[in-house]
Amino acid sequence: WEINGSFYQPSAFLMMGIPGLEALHHWISIPFCALYLIALLGNCMILFIIKKTQSLHEPMYYFLSMLAVSDLGLVLCTLPTTLGIFWFNIRRIGFDACLTQMYFIHILSFIESSVLLAMAFDRFIAISHPLRHSSILTKTTVIKIGLAIIVRGMVSLLPIPFLLKRLTYCRKTELSHSFCFHPDIMNLACTDIKVNVFYGMIILLSTVGMDFIFIVLSYILIIKTVIGLATKEECLKALNTCVSHICAVLVFFIPMIGLSMTHRFGKNVPPLVNTLVAYTYLVIPPALNPIIYSIKSSHIREALLRALWRKRE
Repeated sequence: WEINGSFYQPSAFLMMGIPGLEALHHWISIPFCALYLIALLGNCMILFIIKKTQSLHEPMYYFLSMLAVSDLGLVLCTLPTTLGIFWFNIRRIGFDACLTQMYFIHILSFIESSVLLAMAFDRFIAISHPLRHSSILTKTTVIKIGLAIIVRGMVSLLPIPFLLKRLTYCRKTELSHSFCFHPDIMNLACTDIKVNVFYGMIILLSTVGMDFIFIVLSYILIIKTVIGLATKEECLKALNTCVSHICAVLVFFIPMIGLSMTHRFGKNVPPLVNTLVAYTYLVIPPALNPIIYSIKSSHIREALLRALWRKRE
């Protein structure tokens, strides 16, 4: 412990695997390894196909590339500590290392939320103003949106590590997960955490919360436009282009909202439920997104089949 008068700060935290199932960690690691492998290979495949296929160099697939990069980042942030616990029972993580991991996990989550909003905007423009789509979402505009998303995430979350470093911590240093999460860390403090709670809620509502609201509004406008189309076939064709994005939104936002709620309001929620929600939030979306887009996007499928066919030849 580092002691400075009445100020106490742990040199390290202890991470938790799956409570009550510690004896089965080696077996539990098998599905986790499979999900991580699917996430790594799937998202790398998406990036490779989009880069190599000229016909996919358009806004929808540029945003999909951003989604794949954020998913890869989330996987690489949590994989070492999660598998370290399951394979080698390495539970200790340094205080500063924990804050660093927490910062990048939250940044990448916020980036993914913003990218999903940008993809909703892209679908709205493509369906409502198809003739102006290429002139509105130019390559330069997409790059500016991408940079704005990154800057927004980095700046809004920059105070969080410093707000945590100013706190005095208790002797208890055991986290609830195999990764570092802001509400989890601040709940170990012995001092008043109202500033942390208030700032965390404000940032969450003004970023992820607003993103979700605007995504819903985008789809309300999309449905309004689709209803006005002449034939049923045109309606179904327009809505079919949104199915994969809707799935990605649900896969990301439902576990994220659940995790935030259980940490802030679910004091009586069993630890196992809290842990499963956390893993669902951080492991499932990166693994499912490439599968969703590979199944639903005929352009991705065809490009993948062409790439595999060339390799066989």
